[in-house]
Amino acid sequence: MGDVADKLAYFQAITGLEDPDLCTEILAAHGWDLELAISSFTTTTAATTTTDTNNNNHDDDVNLQSISESEPPLPPPPPGLAWKLIKLPISVISGSLGLVSGAIGLGLWAAGGVLSYSLGFVGLGSGSSSSSPSASSSPLVSVSAATTEAMQFVAAFERDYGTTTKPNFVSEGFMDALQRTLCSDVFVEFVNQNFVCWGGSIRASEGFKMSNSLKASRFPFCALVMAATNQRIALLQQVEGPKSPEEMLVVLQRVLEESSPVLVAARLDAEERRNNARLREEQDAAYRAALEADQARERQRREEEERFAREAAEAERKLKEEEEARERAAQEAAEKQAALAKLREEKAQSLGEEPEKGPNVTQVLVRFPNGVRKDRRFNSTVTIQSLYDYVDSLGLLEAENYSLVSNFPRVVYGQEKLTQSLKEAGLHPQASLFVELSS
Repeated sequence: MGDVADKLAYFQAITGLEDPDLCTEILAAHGWDLELAISSFTTTTAATTTTDTNNNNHDDDVNLQSISESEPPLPPPPPGLAWKLIKLPISVISGSLGLVSGAIGLGLWAAGGVLSYSLGFVGLGSGSSSSSPSASSSPLVSVSAATTEAMQFVAAFERDYGTTTKPNFVSEGFMDALQRTLCSDVFVEFVNQNFVCWGGSIRASEGFKMSNSLKASRFPFCALVMAATNQRIALLQQVEGPKSPEEMLVVLQRVLEESSPVLVAARLDAEERRNNARLREEQDAAYRAALEADQARERQRREEEERFAREAAEAERKLKEEEEARERAAQEAAEKQAALAKLREEKAQSLGEEPEKGPNVTQVLVRFPNGVRKDRRFNSTVTIQSLYDYVDSLGLLEAENYSLVSNFPRVVYGQEKLTQSLKEAGLHPQASLFVELSS
């Protein structure tokens, strides 16, 4: 927004138009190109004023002289575009070149402007009326064409105003004249060794802002600046208008000598700041390293604590599970023993009372693997299952799977013979059996 306001104010100052809305429309129509808008405006104005200016040149001279010789002077006519352009430091700014330089914060800024070769637009010469409108509004042109135009302008100026009192115009293009200084080997070498350079054009936003900030009134414009506090710059010297390489070198050398104490102090201050910054960085790095080491140790300690906690919790869980398993096993064993005891009791009750000796009573001897012998009398009509119930009721066996076997002859009284009576199985009147554990 600031750049638009600056261009609008600059356009109003050059053209003399006071209506900001009209100026805004003209600039917007030319894409806010300040040079193009001014050139278009002056071309249109010049086409309508050139004839009147040429016809009244001598009358104007007379009027100007009569003002100085007669009393009282006649009131001047309203200021037109030509007069307002003459009142500016340089009539139409159509180009610029800048240079900013510095040594340890010292800067050199230069901006250049180009004076339109044809002042016929502002009524300073009749010869300018022969120039075409397209040529009068032309921006920077080639060196050869610019040189020709510069020579034509000098000739027209001397013809219209004489040669007694006038500026020492150079008969060459503006860029050639400007390059006498900026492209001088001695000047360039001195600047490159002692300054940091920057150049800008007022056609561009940055150059335009810098020219306004440094209040440039004539071009080419050169400013020597150095860094100040809070990212600001301090203006050491400004040079306005064309200067020879020798003049520029004198100015630059003087500024360097006068600013030497400040520059030395600035260098020392900058070096101290760099050292302090480096020291802070080293301290910060050491602090970060120590902090990271502490954090790593703390992290490792926490991880160890968490690992120990997990291991303790796992051990406690396993211990609890083992304890619960033992309790379940003991409970199951107790339940099993109770069940076996109940089963033995039931089987003992199923056997009934042991019968007395008689012809229908069978005497049975049972030998156990641990050498224990048990005998009992049974009715000869009971089945082999009664013998198994008798063995089970004694509770002398840990194993559940076993068989009753006779030696001579070897007969295994297994599942297929459980329903046979003792007499049918050939065990009456007496039998000797042993318990054979199943593998």
